[in-house]
Amino acid sequence: MRVILFTGKGGVGKTSVAAATAMRCAQLGHRTVVMSTDPAHSLGDSFDRELGSHLTPVTKNLWAHEVSALHEIERHWKKLHDYAANVFATQGLDDVVAEEVANPPGMDEVASLMWIKHYAERREHDVIIVDCAPTGETLQLLMFPDAARWWLDKIYPWERKAMKLARPILQPLIDVPLPGDDVYASIKDLLLDLEGMKKVLVDGRVTSMRLVLNLEKMVVKEAKRAFTYLSLFGYVTDAVVVNRTLPEGLQDELFRKWQSIHQRYAGEVEQSFQPLPIFNVPLFDEEVVGERMLLKMAEAIYGTTDPAARFYEGSSQRVEKRDGEYVLALKAPFVERGDVELTRQDGELFVTVGNYRREIVLPRVLAGRKTVGAAMEDGELRVRFAK
Repeated sequence: MRVILFTGKGGVGKTSVAAATAMRCAQLGHRTVVMSTDPAHSLGDSFDRELGSHLTPVTKNLWAHEVSALHEIERHWKKLHDYAANVFATQGLDDVVAEEVANPPGMDEVASLMWIKHYAERREHDVIIVDCAPTGETLQLLMFPDAARWWLDKIYPWERKAMKLARPILQPLIDVPLPGDDVYASIKDLLLDLEGMKKVLVDGRVTSMRLVLNLEKMVVKEAKRAFTYLSLFGYVTDAVVVNRTLPEGLQDELFRKWQSIHQRYAGEVEQSFQPLPIFNVPLFDEEVVGERMLLKMAEAIYGTTDPAARFYEGSSQRVEKRDGEYVLALKAPFVERGDVELTRQDGELFVTVGNYRREIVLPRVLAGRKTVGAAMEDGELRVRFAK
């Protein structure tokens, strides 16, 4: 089974590339499902047909799924939803409004990624294609399981016990309903689902991230940042798709200026993302909508290559021994030493880059050793542990 996630800045053509990849996989005989984690679903527009909140057949070997957060919450996390709606209703909100705002922000994306775990467990499909939300939302979403794991281990047991003791005393004194054991059980189920999802997503034998970009300064910069954070959090990126490249030989002055801009950033992309393969997709003379144009785009991207192949294999984290010391190496492309902050607590190492922080549970061979230094070398953060 293969899981392939497409992400990039909004408007670069992620949905078209994801749909084209799914069409080509299905054409090659892979049982393929394509889904969207973007609340503003546009998969149906790419296929030029209506898609529902359930698995919908598109063509032979291909199904599409536009996940409804409301349906998923009611199906899997109803206790959480009902509790939140009850809290809002007690504070004076209209019942209908309370039901709506009880869906926490980001649950569309979380519910969609949960389906990756469900489809992986069912093993009814060969390929799962995911059209992710724009880069920033996707990065926050992919970090969520790490935060959930920390909360489940460190806070959840104590908070549940404390609430069990305090609830009989506090509830008569306040007008906000306090969560019961059933709510805490539902929270635990959600966090365990997130952990199971993370195991699928970080398995490089199964899952790959693919970055979609255009040859513009802001888009390239964001793609590089995304590559940094994906590597830091253990997600394997196996390809870069450069969409809407201009053809050679244009005579119009406007297009020639844009072609010059594209050529400038094409070199930066090639240099920045090596050794990842880079697939260039031309700007077509008509909209990429419907089966014919999606297959045309897929041919431009992959040629005769199977899109389900792993185009690059590499680990984002490894432990090696050097001169008697152990070294933990983490991939962190485009990062300078001054951008990194390291802290250590017991058997955990905390790595902060920019606005993102990762908690790394150290293997036993490192957990009992003192950290003696760190350096950036060849796009890797290398943390040294004492002999």
